[in-house]
Amino acid sequence: MDTAVQTTLTVNGTPVTRRIEPRMHLVDFLREELGLTGSHIGCEHGVCGACTVRVDGEIVRGCLMLAVQADGCRVETIEGLTDSKELEKLQKAFHERNALQCGFCTPGMLMAAQDLLKQKRKMSREDIRGHLSGNYCRCTGYQAIVDAIEDCINGQG
Repeated sequence: MDTAVQTTLTVNGTPVTRRIEPRMHLVDFLREELGLTGSHIGCEHGVCGACTVRVDGEIVRGCLMLAVQADGCRVETIEGLTDSKELEKLQKAFHERNALQCGFCTPGMLMAAQDLLKQKRKMSREDIRGHLSGNYCRCTGYQAIVDAIEDCINGQG
């Protein structure tokens, strides 16, 4: 019995139509069906933030959203934001501040950081930490990540 559902979404500006199993998570669809492996699968419970993507302009956990729920939506991944150069300033700051380390959390961290920068307002280090609290990093201790984001907020990055 075929339970797949016809689903159309726009991924990084490209319309995509596929028959998708109703239980497939968005991050699995992006990785397995479209080859967009920048969003990582970590905890699979929405806690670590490694699977963060943008759906209709809002960041979401790709492991908590079913791919069929994105029907009719605009999905942006780390690859799309990199290709469009939207993340260029943040990527440069992460590199200069050594906020990358192993890199596993970096795509989700950059997505969350860009979401913060879109607010276009001054923020304290505590504001930055609060916004990133849903993204885990086991390597950096967050100091360098907060430094990089603070540089971008203050126009130094």
